[in-house]
Amino acid sequence: MSASPMPREEYIEQEYFFRVYRERLQESVPSQEILKTIHEEILSTTQLPMAIDFMRAEILHTGRISDAMSRLSHYFTPFQAFVIGQAEEDVSRFDQITGLEILEREAKYRAGEPTMAGVFVYQFECIARNRLGYDRGLAAMSQDPLFTDRWQKWIRSLRTELGAFELSELVFRQSGHFRQLREKKTGQSAADEPEPLFGAQEGRIAKANIGRDPLYFFAALQRQLAYPSVPLSTKAFDETLPGFLEQRLAKIEQRLKIIELEQKGGIDLTRFYKTENGETPHFRDDPGLP
Repeated sequence: MSASPMPREEYIEQEYFFRVYRERLQESVPSQEILKTIHEEILSTTQLPMAIDFMRAEILHTGRISDAMSRLSHYFTPFQAFVIGQAEEDVSRFDQITGLEILEREAKYRAGEPTMAGVFVYQFECIARNRLGYDRGLAAMSQDPLFTDRWQKWIRSLRTELGAFELSELVFRQSGHFRQLREKKTGQSAADEPEPLFGAQEGRIAKANIGRDPLYFFAALQRQLAYPSVPLSTKAFDETLPGFLEQRLAKIEQRLKIIELEQKGGIDLTRFYKTENGETPHFRDDPGLP
């Protein structure tokens, strides 16, 4: 893996690649054909055309581009390979269209003036909102070359701390705002300590969202600090049941209704015996008949 982030032109071409790949998939163009034609559109002074060639060769052998991205760890980050790998799982409810859009927006953000805090929040929200799994997701995030050693160590620690603390509280404790409040309370300066991972503004937003829905925390950061928004997978939240399960549930519901009626004193079947003129018919076993 590279020791530092790539030049800006690489991220610009990556954004274009992921966007065009996504759009052509939506037009039902095969992945092999997309990789074959888009190669000529990418700026040749970047490394992306060579990466695309390798991805095309890999997809012909395995049918997956995430394997190629994992092997190109000097170019694609582990998080990028993780997202596409989750989309390519046979049993996953996370679709490839959303995965490509996630990487497209991340590349666009990195092509501007990204911060480590902004990239962290975006990647974490992608994992959380699309239910990609914290254990493997945080492990992939911690290997991003953009993050310093302190950042990588802190991200790895979240795998155990998230069960006991909420994210907004953890961010607040690592922010400049928390340090300011502590210095004001104790009267002692923390100048000899390393710089906090998050700024004062992130800390204030985090403190205001402790105990609230984490989605409000993410939304506030996007409004106040222009962090990139996260696309959602419609497939991941599709709660439609298969037809046979719908039928089974309908039958169970009917049986429960019958049991409830029997417990309330029996089922009145006479309402089903009404004739065309509205009269109730009489039967030989009726106690009122001779």
